[in-house]
This record gives sequence, C-alpha cells and structure tokens, in this order.
Amino acid sequence: MQMENKTTVLVVEDENGICNFIKAILTTNGYTVQTAAAGNAAVSMVSSLCPDIILLDMGLPDMDGLDVLKSIRLWSQIPVIIVSARGREREKVEALDAGADDYLTKPFGTAELLVRIRTALRHSRNSEQSKQTGSKIFRTGTLEIDYEKRLVQVDRNEVHLTPIEYKILVLLSENAGKVLTHDFIIKKIWGPYENDNQALRVNMANIRRKIENNPALPKYLLTEIGVGYRIAEEI
Repeated sequence: MQMENKTTVLVVEDENGICNFIKAILTTNGYTVQTAAAGNAAVSMVSSLCPDIILLDMGLPDMDGLDVLKSIRLWSQIPVIIVSARGREREKVEALDAGADDYLTKPFGTAELLVRIRTALRHSRNSEQSKQTGSKIFRTGTLEIDYEKRLVQVDRNEVHLTPIEYKILVLLSENAGKVLTHDFIIKKIWGPYENDNQALRVNMANIRRKIENNPALPKYLLTEIGVGYRIAEEI
C-alpha cells in the first residue's frame, strides 16, 4: 500500500484554543499538522521535521516570533506565514523584510487561511521549479514576460517599459504571489542607500497605466496599503 504524501504544516502558537482551531481546519483539509508552543522548540522542529510550510505566531513565551523567523532564514527558505494579532503596518513590514512570505492578522476566516497557505506553497514550488528548469517566461492572465527577450506583452500586444519599470516588474514576477515591501523593492532597484518612495510610486503608476485595463482597479499589480506591492500569481 502506497503512503499518501501529505503536505506538512508546522503551527507555532502558544494559545491552545487558537492552535487547536488551526489544527482542526488543516487536518480536515488534508494537511499533516505538527505544533510547537515556543520559539526554541519551533526552531528545533524545523530542522528535524523539514515541514513544507510554517504558520508562526509573533507573541511566543520564550522569544519573539520575529527572532524565530530570522533564525530560520539563516539556513532555510521554507515558506513562513506570520499569524498574529499584531496588525500594525510597521510590524507587517518588519516581518516581510525579515523573510516572511505572508502576514495574516487575527482573527481570520477558514477560507482566508487556506488560500494564503495554498498561495505560499505554490509560490515556493514554482520558484523551485523555475530554478530547476531555467524557466524564461512568466505568465499570469494575459500578461507575459519573456525574460530572455526582455519582452512584455498584454493580450499579445507588446508593452514598452523603461529600464526601471521593467526591472520592477521582473522583481515582482520573480516573487509572484508574495508581498514585497516598499523598502525591499527600492533597495533592489535603486540600491542600498536610496529611500525614495515617491520614485517607486511614480514608476508603479506608470507600469499600471501600461499593463492594466483599468489602472484604478488593477488586477495584476496589487497594493498592500502601507506595506508594499505584489503581482497576482494566477488570474
């Protein structure tokens, strides 16, 4: 009899009620669930279990969730979704800049939790597959980016971008489905000593004007207010 290869989720949460709630949801939807109630235990379990994805609470009894995340990121790129009652923009930005794949604020619904997990897993697997196959083309909806030809098309019509606009779009597409903070994008595009949000906003507005049917209601380049931008992975 062949063993079923289920996706393993490590839930790092010290509140029993919330932990049991998340575990019940995930188990019902076919995931294998392991739990940890403290940061040090979580770091040890990540190395021994190698879970497919981690749901990480920020307020743990022995160490801050951000320190757990930083510790994991020293050696692993396993997808990490922060699940926290801390909903301030500064804390979201800090966690995303430290390497979190997504940030889910408590309280949340079952559907939202499941879709965030699927998106993070898909992004991780697509990134790994792209590395292995050397994928040269990104597609979402009718938007297509051919990295080799440096060609961007929407509805098979070529879109003319400036070099900076193209670099921003490629950066977002290489991290499709993931929120990239303003600071992360600026440092990657303009360098470590630049901090000009206005330049980023102007370029994003120009890109939207060129690739979106309705720039005021974008379907490709999405804004996470106060945090950053993400490109839609699948439309």
